[in-house]
Amino acid sequence: MKILKKAMVFASVLALSYNAASGQLINAGVPAPAGAIIYSLPLTTVMLEVTAECESFVAGPYAMYAEKYLGIQARTESGDTYTIKAVKMYPAVEADPSLKVAVNLGSSKSASANFLNFSSQGLIMASDTYGGTPFEWRFPSKAGDDIFAGAGVSQNLDSKTTTLYKTVRTAGGLEKVPVQQSQIVEKSTEKKAEQTAALIFKLRQTRIDIITGNTDATYSGEAMGAAIREIDRLEKEYLSLFLGKSVKDTQRVRFDVTPKAGNERQMYIAFRISDSQGLQPSSNMSGRPIVLELIPEGTVAAGGAALESAAKGRIYYREPVVVTARLLDGQKELLQTRFPVYQFGAIQSFPADIAVK
Repeated sequence: MKILKKAMVFASVLALSYNAASGQLINAGVPAPAGAIIYSLPLTTVMLEVTAECESFVAGPYAMYAEKYLGIQARTESGDTYTIKAVKMYPAVEADPSLKVAVNLGSSKSASANFLNFSSQGLIMASDTYGGTPFEWRFPSKAGDDIFAGAGVSQNLDSKTTTLYKTVRTAGGLEKVPVQQSQIVEKSTEKKAEQTAALIFKLRQTRIDIITGNTDATYSGEAMGAAIREIDRLEKEYLSLFLGKSVKDTQRVRFDVTPKAGNERQMYIAFRISDSQGLQPSSNMSGRPIVLELIPEGTVAAGGAALESAAKGRIYYREPVVVTARLLDGQKELLQTRFPVYQFGAIQSFPADIAVK
């Protein structure tokens, strides 16, 4: 009889505790119970911070004569080139808007303590929690068409002597007499390239003469260094007329990828990169794709069906699955790391009123 009374008392206390701390799934459009705390299960979003370098190249006006007069090959076509320089990848945890749970902790200290413990470990989250940060764009500046202005080494005009003939009446009759006439004409591009190349070789010879002391003037100490630096600057400037100039800028973009547990293959196009437009979202088909591959180290759960069939009076949480993440540019691996993905894990439940010591 005493054992039966103790069992009835224990059952009554257990029933009161479950009534005090009850949890249930909140479907869309259904109001939450009065006095209940609404929380969501965590969701992992993969965040990628990508830095690309844009090189805007402008071919030199004498590029086609570089091999003839300098013995070097030069690019003859202008264009832009984007190259990925750095990638940072890390997971951001936010609240899953598709899975919300209402829990009434009542006056139970154990239920409140358990709820706070699960929340501190990230297994449950407030419904308005968001772990992302805003992204920023920085568009590259384009190289202008006049970056070679003022870099010429000779005048644009040249004096050309032409021999003309005029008819003169003499005692013997009409005769043609040559007359020299000078004209100012514009130099051809090849002529200017030839003169520029000659000056480049002259600068190089002057530099050797200064270093070896084969000059009328005496250079020493800082004077020699200043002279050499100025010759180097002029040589670089004149060489750019053949080799062209490049203007480099940096483009930084942040992309987010939210993995889906229902996908058969965990491969996602994280972003694209185009030679003409740079870093672009996955929806832009103009660039080549950069693929994010996730390799789960455990079984990927089917979804949230366990929530609807679970009993009330429990705290529901997600147990994440650790994945190996690889970022691929074709066959080239850019980055590899490991992190947990919550939506891949199974939904578990824990009695709210059990005192955990």
